[in-house]
Amino acid sequence: MSEIGEIDEEAAIEALPLDAWHRARGARMVEFAGYHMPIQYEGIMAEHLWTRDSAGLFDVSHMGQLVLSGEGAAEALEALVPGDISALKPGRMRYSLLLAEDGGILDDLMITNTGRGLYLVVNGAVKWDDIAHLREHLPDEIEMNLLDDHALLALQGPKAVEALVALGVAPEFADILPVDRLVFMQAGAYLWGDVRLGISRSGYTGEDGFEISVPAEQAEALADALCALETVKPIGLGARDSLRLEAGLPLYGHDLDEAIDPVEGDLSFAISKRRREEGGFPGAARILGHLTDGSPRKRVGLSVEGKLPVREGAKLFDGNREVGIVTSGGFAPSVGAPIAMGYVPRGSAAPGTALAAEVRGKRIPVTVAALPFVPHRYVRKTGA
Repeated sequence: MSEIGEIDEEAAIEALPLDAWHRARGARMVEFAGYHMPIQYEGIMAEHLWTRDSAGLFDVSHMGQLVLSGEGAAEALEALVPGDISALKPGRMRYSLLLAEDGGILDDLMITNTGRGLYLVVNGAVKWDDIAHLREHLPDEIEMNLLDDHALLALQGPKAVEALVALGVAPEFADILPVDRLVFMQAGAYLWGDVRLGISRSGYTGEDGFEISVPAEQAEALADALCALETVKPIGLGARDSLRLEAGLPLYGHDLDEAIDPVEGDLSFAISKRRREEGGFPGAARILGHLTDGSPRKRVGLSVEGKLPVREGAKLFDGNREVGIVTSGGFAPSVGAPIAMGYVPRGSAAPGTALAAEVRGKRIPVTVAALPFVPHRYVRKTGA
């Protein structure tokens, strides 16, 4: 799977809080982002389809959970990202991008206004780089804490909400909505018995679902309680990768990196209206220029002819002319065929454009496809 990268064998590999829990359930463990992580339990295809139909529990505790606090924290963070963070209301969250000086993407991240500070979730593979960058560029009066005593679980799929309700998870404060009344990109503080949880209606599979920050010492009890339900099974990294690929969601370090700006990465939605008008974020001249005039290249979806998967690193051709590269690819269980994402020139980015990918010396026909491959099923409003 494209999500699994090379790890320096000499580096210390850390264990997740649920490491023994995964192994006891027969998980095949791999090294990813500096951690031993479960890639699969019963098989990627079965786990992928289970998540689409029911509810899957993912351990994403390798991600960095940070809290920024202090007067002016939102405004200070806005100097580093292109989102309108100061307008973010308590209980709301926003996808944003940590930008290098030239507008390249250092990381993509989620930012939540908890009402008591900003809660950030950053990618595990670059979290220490992110922390160093934030410490260097944020004012000294802004306090930053790493929640390294917390695990992070993602409960994803159409039956995720009924699973949380079945556990009796309740709002911690009177102004917090019940979990089944949250909508996509809302969050709050909750209690499971006397265990405090931070829950957001979000995730990275394209399905409805939740991400749950839980004290590490309580993570096993919570995972046991969820997986005791008939609707919930533990799911590994392999299915998480195929699910996010079908949903057209980029993975940092593969589909995004410091050489790519938000417009090239097809993430213009993360640049809010006010920031487009005012600028004031790293690389604004380059990024706003690309918004106005178009970027030279763009991230696109690729439908693959035949059954042979097209993997990351495959070159893309228009006739005999090399025009781009595949950044993620694999078999898509819900589509029933191989799919991929990659970068092509703006003139080759229209859906329906015929190209070819080079795989083991052969040219495989591919067609530029609109993203996502499978429609998102986020809950954007409830009946309440």
